[in-house]
Amino acid sequence: SWSIFEDRILYQLLVFLQPPPRHSFRLELYGGTHQPERCSNIRVALECTCSRQTENSPCFAHPSKTNETQNSSLLQNLCTGSYLDVEEIACWVQNLVQTAWEHLPQWQDWQLTVLPSSHSCRLLLSGPSDMQLCAVLVFAVEQGSP
Repeated sequence: SWSIFEDRILYQLLVFLQPPPRHSFRLELYGGTHQPERCSNIRVALECTCSRQTENSPCFAHPSKTNETQNSSLLQNLCTGSYLDVEEIACWVQNLVQTAWEHLPQWQDWQLTVLPSSHSCRLLLSGPSDMQLCAVLVFAVEQGSP
């Protein structure tokens, strides 16, 4: 969605997170309901591939002695234990956007400011005119991922 407030345009974008290969997101009950208050009850589960196993693709959920399960560094950085950590996700996206911004041709004409937020990514773009653009990236997962 978007709206205009005085000299600022506000964009709100819903960003759906996808689990890494061989993983899924599992919403665990929180207080007896399916409605999470925070991202802390979205478990990242390793999926069994035994039914699709061939000699060249071992099951990662049930490793053999020769095949140890390896968590990606991305998962290690974005999760606390086996659960998504929305604060880590917000920090990671903010850093990613700041790094990517310097590679865009507009970066010299527009100033990017990452606004403090622990549960979303809030960006403020100030350009040559008095107009400002504010983008809020809100993170979500689809139930039943992948």
